[in-house]
Amino acid sequence: MGEEYIEDRKKTVLVVDDERPIIDVIVYNLNKEGYQTLEAEDGIQALEIAMKEKPDLMLLDIMLPKMDGLTVCKRIKQSLNIPVLMISAKDTEVDKIVGLELGADDYITKPFNVRELVARVKANLRKVEARNKTDIDKKENIQAEKKNDTIKLGELELNLERFEAKARGEVIDLTLREFEVIKYLAMQPGQVVTRETLLEKVWGYEYYGDIRTVDVTVRRIREKIEKDTANPKILITKRGVGYYIAAK
Repeated sequence: MGEEYIEDRKKTVLVVDDERPIIDVIVYNLNKEGYQTLEAEDGIQALEIAMKEKPDLMLLDIMLPKMDGLTVCKRIKQSLNIPVLMISAKDTEVDKIVGLELGADDYITKPFNVRELVARVKANLRKVEARNKTDIDKKENIQAEKKNDTIKLGELELNLERFEAKARGEVIDLTLREFEVIKYLAMQPGQVVTRETLLEKVWGYEYYGDIRTVDVTVRRIREKIEKDTANPKILITKRGVGYYIAAK
């Protein structure tokens, strides 16, 4: 527990909101948990600080002056592989889906519970930390053909060291979150994994997450790796249960 806390203390979170009271509350609670914080009150400032300081995670409000949060998120994801947690005063499915489509890793609506927000920050940062470490146990359980940290399953090929995915021999541009989803499924080919399990294992949530996050991410992956998204051959849905990677 102590070691994990020390690791968390090293992490920097960029908090972006145009309401100073909200920034103050978030910063206070993150500092109390041991995180370092950066602050921005508009989209342009957020982008500049993010590119210069390269924080470990960004808490990003959607409604911002000068440049909206969705645009900021899209630009950040083009340059930095950091988790982006979108914050919005709107609780609409459209906003949520659009945010996730642009690469956001998570989504929370105002008014939010501070404990929940901190829990999501921790979960996202821990997933990044875990991603950067060698997971020996998982590698031992790989049932697919694996050579030199490569998993090959039919038309799909994953290079675990380079975080590179190929479909039919062509490199596919996946976000780190998308890669982690397909990697987790590929570790157990042919085995159906529930959305709840994916949410827990890949996002790190046991009860705070939104199942819709999984569906949107899977849809994004399919659009990149499948020839026909209406008739997927690699990433398959088991209706009413979950998803799996075809074993052949």
